[in-house]
Amino acid sequence: MSFKNIIVTGANRGIGLEFVRQLLKQSNSPKNLIATTRKQSPELDSLKSTHNNLHILNYDATNYDSYDDFVKQVESIVKNEGLDLLINNAGMAIRSTLETVTPKDILTNVEVNAVAPLMLTKALLPLLKVSAATGRKTLVANISSAMGSIDDNGLGGHYAYRASKVTMNMFTKSLSVDLKSDNIIVMTLHPGWVVTDMGGPNALINTETSVSGLLDVFNKADMSSNGKFVDFAGKERKW
Repeated sequence: MSFKNIIVTGANRGIGLEFVRQLLKQSNSPKNLIATTRKQSPELDSLKSTHNNLHILNYDATNYDSYDDFVKQVESIVKNEGLDLLINNAGMAIRSTLETVTPKDILTNVEVNAVAPLMLTKALLPLLKVSAATGRKTLVANISSAMGSIDDNGLGGHYAYRASKVTMNMFTKSLSVDLKSDNIIVMTLHPGWVVTDMGGPNALINTETSVSGLLDVFNKADMSSNGKFVDFAGKERKW
């Protein structure tokens, strides 16, 4: 892993927690791995007790007034080295059919899954630019879903969740254009249908397979990957 300083949001369970586990297991694990959570996590606390490079920070995605303080905490950890990899993983799924969907469902899901990651990326941009200016690979990885693909929607439904991931994908594309001159790579990722609290017990792959594949994608990413929608197997997805 070529990334020295990494943030994983939503790291208290599921894919986020697996990112932390696998990153810490690597022989060249990051100098600083910042895992965010909204509440105390026994799993993260246990990992922190044996890994000095793991830092656990509180992050409430939609509490935008707290972002300045959060960025200051990150800066105190990474110091003048900047941030190499931001994994925007925190999210939620509001399950809605045509009969049950409400405006509040859609707006809440879009805010948590798309607006908050965009605002966090914006807040952390100075630290990302510091990393990129040194010549180190700098990547913003937005964990999206194939359910945010218009081409892939053959089943309908899931109005709130689909809308949130379509929005995230569009934000990713715009960021990839705006940050290209800063040599910051921005990608949107489909992690697969994963067995988690969100994905459910009938999903096709486990978190280990998903995260291992995504980390491989991150390692191979370069500016030719900028603005791409890619899955955990490295396959480009349709928008």
